[in-house]
Amino acid sequence: MKKQKPRAPKTTARSLPRGLAMLQDPRLNKGMAFTERERDKFGLRGLMPPSLLTQKQQAERVLENFRRLPSDLEKFINLAALHDRNEALFFRVLSEHPDEMTPIVYTPTVGLACQKFGHIYQRPRGMFVSIRDRGRIAKVLRNWPHRKAGIIVVTDGERILGLGDLGANGMGIPVGKLALYTACAGVHPDLCLPVTLDVGTENEMLRADPYYVGIRQKRVRGKAYDDFIEEFITAARRVFPGVVIQFEDFANTNAFRLLRRYRNRICTFNDDIQGTAGVALAGIYSALRITGGKLADQKLLFFGAGEAATGICDLVVSAMVSQGLTEADARRRCWLVDTQGLVVKSRTKLAEHKLPYAHDHPFVPDFLSAIQTLKPTAIIGVAAVGGTFTRKVLETMARINERPIVFALSNPTSKAECTAEEAYRWTGGRAIFACGSPFDPVTIDGKTYVPRQGNNSYVFPGVGLGAIASGARHITDEMFSSAAHALARQVTEADLAQGSIYPALTRIREVSAHIATAVAEVAYKRKLASARKPLDVLGHVTSQMYDPHYRDFA
Repeated sequence: MKKQKPRAPKTTARSLPRGLAMLQDPRLNKGMAFTERERDKFGLRGLMPPSLLTQKQQAERVLENFRRLPSDLEKFINLAALHDRNEALFFRVLSEHPDEMTPIVYTPTVGLACQKFGHIYQRPRGMFVSIRDRGRIAKVLRNWPHRKAGIIVVTDGERILGLGDLGANGMGIPVGKLALYTACAGVHPDLCLPVTLDVGTENEMLRADPYYVGIRQKRVRGKAYDDFIEEFITAARRVFPGVVIQFEDFANTNAFRLLRRYRNRICTFNDDIQGTAGVALAGIYSALRITGGKLADQKLLFFGAGEAATGICDLVVSAMVSQGLTEADARRRCWLVDTQGLVVKSRTKLAEHKLPYAHDHPFVPDFLSAIQTLKPTAIIGVAAVGGTFTRKVLETMARINERPIVFALSNPTSKAECTAEEAYRWTGGRAIFACGSPFDPVTIDGKTYVPRQGNNSYVFPGVGLGAIASGARHITDEMFSSAAHALARQVTEADLAQGSIYPALTRIREVSAHIATAVAEVAYKRKLASARKPLDVLGHVTSQMYDPHYRDFA
């Protein structure tokens, strides 16, 4: 039996509310853009000023007020309030100004918003499912006002960005991610369900905070935790058949384990592991267009050995194997440095996910020594420890390589391994740089470099859209590899000339459509799609994309 592809529910004029109820529904509200005919038809006369403002004019007013606000947190609150009252206007502003808006609705500002979540909380968005809901999770999920969901982004809040355990305050992450699914890839907002699984928190300051939104207890672990996750997965698939489930910001202790358990059972992925890998691999492909090297000849050294590092390693190894290396040789091209030093075979008590990259090599105690010993072509920072790419580190990379590849991917900005200014200045402008948080262009000796974020928002929205459009039963590493190739192909020669190894965010919807097409093509090729392959896959994908312009209700 074919799996029904989720679509946003259709709204007919007869089913629409009238009067104040219409103005208070963010999915329907057009503010002062309601036409004269609509004002008569839906009983809106007198409930708003008599003049008419187009959506374009409203967007300009939003931007005028937004740009006057003195802090990023106030801008975050301002956009959240807009989301709550006028959905189409919110997504039009996001999709037309992604460079300006993405750092507010997602990294880096969302990190601060999660830390302050209970203090800035205004209206509910998404679903909080707590450990106290065991035995009735399906019933809880049925309280969601939409009958269908295409994608769930779920977190348990234990590892929010580089900020640690924020418990239920981590809801800002799935809300922000799903806002980007819509703004960047046109996944209809009615198909997007943010979920926070509240199993407690080890953060004593949060438990003592009178405005903390979650349950005030230490985290549930072990069998009780696993049974809770299993009930949630089972319930979500029952209530929302065919839904894609994205795991987000789970701690290492659970992230790898849960991905292994569910990836071949349901349509799921972990963005911290696989999405980060896809973005990083795309950046490496783009960097090699500048250096002229081959992927199989690169040696990658990671500062960090968690979900992001090993996820990137796994995808890079897969790509190298496809180019002719053996798996063992490919793994020898990837090295990890954790808090204890270089990950090598002689070390004891290594976590399971590090073992494939624990090589037979003398132990080296620190990152700089590892660079001097291994002579990598690329360093990739994913440990969320700010300032670790020191001047000495960058100068050493520049001495070893004509064009050193430097990816400082940790976020928020306070956790960045180095700034763009430092990367370019301390390598004499020779670094091929990508960052996890936004940095302004840098001018050195008359040349301007434009750094771009190696942000997961380039990949995960397109992957989700491709999975939904094809009705994929599983999301595979091959899909992320194809997504990386598709993203790299969207980087122009003009981008590379200014040091940008990712395309401009202003093109993100176009880029996401191509990534979604690449993902869907893999689903069709590997017989993982429940829908029949259309003659024009790109056309089919783009036809699924939500348009954030006002509808005519009259």
